[in-house]
Amino acid sequence: MKVTSDVPSGNGLVGNLAPWWLRLLLGMLILAVFAGIVLALLSLPEHAAGLKVEVDAVMALSGVSHPVTGVLLNFRGYDTLLEMAVLLLALVGVWSLAPATHMRGPAPGAVLERLTQLYAPLMLLVAGYLLWNGAHAPGGAFQAGAVLGAAGVLLLLTGRRLSAPWTGWPLRLAIILGLTVFIAVGAALVWLGGTLLQYPPAFAGRLILLIEAAATISIGVTLAALFLGGRPGDDS
Repeated sequence: MKVTSDVPSGNGLVGNLAPWWLRLLLGMLILAVFAGIVLALLSLPEHAAGLKVEVDAVMALSGVSHPVTGVLLNFRGYDTLLEMAVLLLALVGVWSLAPATHMRGPAPGAVLERLTQLYAPLMLLVAGYLLWNGAHAPGGAFQAGAVLGAAGVLLLLTGRRLSAPWTGWPLRLAIILGLTVFIAVGAALVWLGGTLLQYPPAFAGRLILLIEAAATISIGVTLAALFLGGRPGDDS
């Protein structure tokens, strides 16, 4: 009697395992990178001067009074623009894998349903407050977008979904709105003879608020769409 085994061999699973020396080399490389990061952190001075003096000297030109918002949306606008692009690319990657499912399961209990009815409107209000507050206190688009995305996740957990017409171009428009407005403002500044993402001081505050408002919507919708786990509109 011929006995067969379910364990692959040869060119199967066992044959595809990396040799021990390659695994050892990769392990040593990872350990070296980790050690380098630890040494870099330990070598940091206990009290670093940073760029506080330089930032404070030009805050009057930023259009806002909070240094974090001034740095992220004005002095270091390129980084924030790329962060928006990375978030969009992450969603494109998730959507390219598979369509979303309805996540069918037991109906939400009365407690979750009631909490959603109470907290979702409150979270929208908090998101708006964080957006407006970011000009002069902790807050801003990413914080507001995170709260907005959490409200979307809460709605998804209770089985609420967008109707079919809203999963087409309206959803995609909300997702790309932040990055589109960011790029459009930068392009308009160049077209008017200025420098990319270097706002005129007289209009800096309004332009930053415009960009952050659009970014809040895109961040919130993107985070909720990532939680959905796939491309919407293709499931039944």
